[in-house]
Amino acid sequence: MTIQDLVGTFSIIGSNQDDEKNSYKGELKLSLDANNRIIAKWMIDDTQEQFGTGFFKDNILVINFNYKGYDDKNFKGTVVYKCLNKDILEGFWSEELGDPNFLGMENCFRVKDSKTVLN
Repeated sequence: MTIQDLVGTFSIIGSNQDDEKNSYKGELKLSLDANNRIIAKWMIDDTQEQFGTGFFKDNILVINFNYKGYDDKNFKGTVVYKCLNKDILEGFWSEELGDPNFLGMENCFRVKDSKTVLN
């Protein structure tokens, strides 16, 4: 698999970095910059945009991300995806202000046509 194989849009299902494991859904768009680095944009629960940049090696995708949260506070973190194939990514993540006793989890499934919907 190459980094170019990852470009596209994915539906995501995840759980937060906390004891309650609150779940979320959304969309992840992956593109490449001029240096073949990953550019990521998430839309979580239709309300929260997150942005990141990353790199790919040996079917592992690592992205450093950031977003504005409550009280306009900036949050930063890192997500690591195991690329099972070009259509399915299995990941875990942590952010600096999250509960250090837990990891967030996120699975991504490629959107193949406009009929794919999130439930």
